[in-house]
Amino acid sequence: MANGVWHTGYGIAINLSLPDLGHPGRPDLLREITASVAERDPQLLECLAHHDGRECASESGGKSPWMFIRRGRVGGRRPLVASHLPVTHRATPAESEQHKATKERIVETASRYGLEADAEVPTANRRSISDALVTGPGGIRIGWEIQYHHLSPSSVHRRSVNAVQNRVTPLWVAKDRTASLIDRAPWARVDDMPWKEIAGGREMVIRGGYRYLQTWKCAPSSPRICPVTDGAGHCEQLHSEWFLPALCHPEKKAVQLEDLVLSSATGDSVPVYVPNRGGGRAGRHMWVPAADCRLWQEMTGQTDPLPTAEPQEQDDEITFAEQEIDRTCRAGEEGRFVSDARPVRDLGQPTGGFTLARMPAQRIMSPLITPVERAAASAALGCPPWELGPCAECGQLMRRYGRDAAMFCSVCRAVLNGR
Repeated sequence: MANGVWHTGYGIAINLSLPDLGHPGRPDLLREITASVAERDPQLLECLAHHDGRECASESGGKSPWMFIRRGRVGGRRPLVASHLPVTHRATPAESEQHKATKERIVETASRYGLEADAEVPTANRRSISDALVTGPGGIRIGWEIQYHHLSPSSVHRRSVNAVQNRVTPLWVAKDRTASLIDRAPWARVDDMPWKEIAGGREMVIRGGYRYLQTWKCAPSSPRICPVTDGAGHCEQLHSEWFLPALCHPEKKAVQLEDLVLSSATGDSVPVYVPNRGGGRAGRHMWVPAADCRLWQEMTGQTDPLPTAEPQEQDDEITFAEQEIDRTCRAGEEGRFVSDARPVRDLGQPTGGFTLARMPAQRIMSPLITPVERAAASAALGCPPWELGPCAECGQLMRRYGRDAAMFCSVCRAVLNGR
């Protein structure tokens, strides 16, 4: 990690390992160099090797010799580290035409369905502009953001929060599985195709970002492996997870861009945020059928589908090791987000697992089965709630009434037949 950088404005070398940065006469230097790149000249800080006329590994790799300052994390210490700026991507003519064609297709689709739609609409406070704003009959406003090149996660979050505060639901569109916007806000991924095919009406399938809730009883007859035992057996519990249409049982029809334009504006598709199982703030944003969302909320109590402003956190105290300045280019040692390829974010795996302890049993004294249990059992067994009833042997809910009804659940039938 680089502990030094050249300040092109002052013409000085800065030693980031010293409390005074090697310049005691400049008390505001730390604040100046740690300011956001958006608030200063991007070429203010330069790789020392590049300034000295030696090889800058970042520049020779087709990237940037210019730098920014961040807090590192090394063995519990928080040193200041100079890292190379990624090259700011400028849309190529082809990408610009892709963007324009997608925007126009969204507006034209909405208009064809009788929805109000406009392009390049600023928010009320004019802090951001939606590529396309679609308004549904109930007043739902969807702000479509077509983002076919890299945008920082913080920018995605900031613009999404601004949209929500202006009563607009953001919907980001990507074409790359590594796009930083994935899971930073409600999103959808489409294929990377020539703009003429987009404008010409070629099918635009939503490849990622739209899912269905699948609820099933974990039994030998289930087509799915047990997420608790990782396929080693069946736990007889109720599981729920979100799946892509192609991975559902039975398989769901693929969602087209036109489908999402209409259903998001009418409220038939809604955004959902599913925290990771391990807790914390990380999780998954997705679009889902409204009915699936209601069931999920009943089971989990999750009610925050959209990005909100995060509380301000105090930065850790900076650690100064007081070392000699290192004038070697350290590109490639600065962390994944600077030098390595961006990770694949749209993995397509099932997510948001939720498990009820067991298929609920009918209580002897009174029907105390909760609405959540009844809804989950209904979804898992594929029957309406009024066809549910207790197994005559173990008391667990099963399909007791209506077509294909039985007196005993499959587990009890197997035991009784083996007697």
